[in-house]
Amino acid sequence: MAKLTKEDFISALKEMTILEVKELVDAMKEEFGVNPDAVAVAAAPAASGEAESASKTVVLKSAGGNKIAVIKLLKEITGLGLVEAKALADNGGNIKENVPADEANQIKAQLEEAGAEIELA
Repeated sequence: MAKLTKEDFISALKEMTILEVKELVDAMKEEFGVNPDAVAVAAAPAASGEAESASKTVVLKSAGGNKIAVIKLLKEITGLGLVEAKALADNGGNIKENVPADEANQIKAQLEEAGAEIELA
């Protein structure tokens, strides 16, 4: 089998849906026993303190009791399709990454009002 270049791999990822990428990450966790979250946490100290305070990642911890309202908001906020937004509501995960703190707080407030549990990282 020909070796896949980094550029080819990234190009293939761009064509995948969020759900397909999540399934790929889960398969890689299982196959290699590596948690990509640990890699991201280890890389975080390399970022400057100023950049960390200026941008935030909005993370869905739980959709809560009113999942339908949360799914509708996820579709609106992220532009995801219904299936991808439902998968995100079911499994949790990053909603938006590297957004300004003000926008992150606004997204958090909207989703918490709908009943979701949100964390800013």
